[in-house]
Amino acid sequence: MASEMESSLEASLSSSGAVSGGSVFLPPARSRIFKIIVIGDSNVGKTCLTYRFCAGRFPDRTEATIGVDFRERAVEIDGERIKIQLWDTAGQERFRKSMVQHYYRNVHAVVFVYDMTNMASFHSLPSWIEECKQHLLASDIPRILVGNKCDLRSAIQVPTDLAQKFADTHSMPLFETSAKNPNDNDHVEAIFMTLAHKLKSHKPLMLSQPPDNGIILKPEPKPAMTCWC
Repeated sequence: MASEMESSLEASLSSSGAVSGGSVFLPPARSRIFKIIVIGDSNVGKTCLTYRFCAGRFPDRTEATIGVDFRERAVEIDGERIKIQLWDTAGQERFRKSMVQHYYRNVHAVVFVYDMTNMASFHSLPSWIEECKQHLLASDIPRILVGNKCDLRSAIQVPTDLAQKFADTHSMPLFETSAKNPNDNDHVEAIFMTLAHKLKSHKPLMLSQPPDNGIILKPEPKPAMTCWC
């Protein structure tokens, strides 16, 4: 009787593709997924930054983001494979209104971007910070400030000391980079990998994505509040 049951079980596993040559294949290990949102005014280079990190190059052409743009890249940190999801939203209110609730859901980190050649985009940062507060993002979620287009040195309007003072006031590290200049590719890499290391080490909400299934939210113990300066 026992042998019949074993034969039946093996036949069932074989028909599902789980057994081959007497070996049982377990499903692939699930990767932790970290959702990072990138926000700022239109034309500051949010899409180019996310494209540079995920594709390793500057996009051939860019158009205004309508709604939400989404990119993903798998990286390995300390032997663990994790997925970085970058959510890039339209900077113009008319394009983003319908998507904003989804955009702020289950966020693990925020990247605020301004254009170093456009002072108005820098002055808009407080309104973007306020929008995060309105959507009840936890105060312990890491945030960083990125000044883009540093390669356009003759056109820069936002001095580093002014940006640094603003970053210090809001307890954020400041990065100045260029999504376009290949010489700053490593710098763009460092920006997002810095966040990835912080997120991995502090174990925020864990997202697991089994094959052919939707994303499952699994809460883990909330860490003590940490200063991300």
